[in-house]
Amino acid sequence: MILVDAGPLVALLDADDQHHTRCVAALKSLREPLATVWPPFTEAMYLLGDLPAAQEALWEMLQRGAVHLLPLDSTDVPSIRELMRKYANRPMDLADAALLRVAEREGLRKIFTVDRGDFAVYRLHGRTRLTLIP
Repeated sequence: MILVDAGPLVALLDADDQHHTRCVAALKSLREPLATVWPPFTEAMYLLGDLPAAQEALWEMLQRGAVHLLPLDSTDVPSIRELMRKYANRPMDLADAALLRVAEREGLRKIFTVDRGDFAVYRLHGRTRLTLIP
């Protein structure tokens, strides 16, 4: 399974996005299922706010299983909070912290993101690099 950040969700659905072509090409090459959590999904919805058809398409991706929604609950809060503290100098936002937490919890190592600057710095369990796509 590959975790997907808000950036590619937006880029896939907005042909005017600067990362659209790269993200579409990357998606075509992926064989593993995509998954995310509510914070990046919410961020993507917000960023697509001026494109109601793209927001609808994002809902459809979720509903038809093109993107799986992984759970977050209160047991994840301490880890998410600690990650945001640890990377406060970036600063790490909630969406990034939630994705990193789920990657650690589920043993996932790949993330589909256009935010290479931050995700190249983040480490799983403080030591393991993520594989970044594209």
